[in-house]
Amino acid sequence: MINKINIRQLLPIIGLVAITILFNILTQGRLLQYWGLTLSQVHILILSSMGVFFIMTMGSLDFSQGSILGISSIVISVLSPISIPLAIVAGVVAGALIGAINGYFSVFRRLQSFIVTICTMFLFRGVIKLFTSKAPIPCTLDMINLDSYALRITVLLIVCVIFFIIFSKTKFGVQLKAIGSGEKAARFSGVKIEKVKFFVFVLAGALTGLAAFFNVIKVGSVTSSAGNQLETQILIALVLGGMPISGGAKVRFQNIIVGSFLFVILNSGLSMMGISTQVLQLIEGAIFLIFVAVFADRKFLHIIK
Repeated sequence: MINKINIRQLLPIIGLVAITILFNILTQGRLLQYWGLTLSQVHILILSSMGVFFIMTMGSLDFSQGSILGISSIVISVLSPISIPLAIVAGVVAGALIGAINGYFSVFRRLQSFIVTICTMFLFRGVIKLFTSKAPIPCTLDMINLDSYALRITVLLIVCVIFFIIFSKTKFGVQLKAIGSGEKAARFSGVKIEKVKFFVFVLAGALTGLAAFFNVIKVGSVTSSAGNQLETQILIALVLGGMPISGGAKVRFQNIIVGSFLFVILNSGLSMMGISTQVLQLIEGAIFLIFVAVFADRKFLHIIK
């Protein structure tokens, strides 16, 4: 039983190594040759996935992250001519506020998280299209000039280290797993469930707001498609990384990193091979279904909140 569990936890890492080698061979070395392109894509996915990772650890779901990224990107671009630091802070705050809306209806109004976040996804997707319908919203040249590998890697490493310590070494991480394993037991053990869950939704929005800053300096403007399908990419990445869909004690922080790299390398490799978008989505869907079947804990699927 122990060996079976260990092998299942190692499957995503084995898959990451195997897929990297396979696509590097199939693309005649281009995958590793353009490794910088992979890094330019994966940091936004990791930052956005981190908050959803905490939400899923509690046994909840969030489908609004793409819309959060779009709204935060608009805020950052609009405020960038006034002050770049102000724009960044405002983008993070905008994400946190939308996360607070999700948290309020999910936690205090006791609506299921996936219903709430699907509603806010459509609501704020409409707001994004309203503001970008006539023309894309550009940011300043000074903000675009901030884009560099050094900045991406430094911020990503700092955020990952901080939240790895918080998740793995603090009471907060234990509480998240306890809530995911069973709210009643967690409440009896003294966990302030409503407070923790609301904070996590706010945190998830703030992290995506930070990811929006890197999205803006990468593309230079915001269009109606900003953040489109990000929520799907996050969910696929986390499951590819071995994330149990129902959360709980089996969750590991490595699910974020491994899954994000798996998703980006899979996309990059298939694209380099000339696979069409339709076939690409078909392959991703099949792989997603397989990984859900492998990592889903069927005993707890009914408690997804």
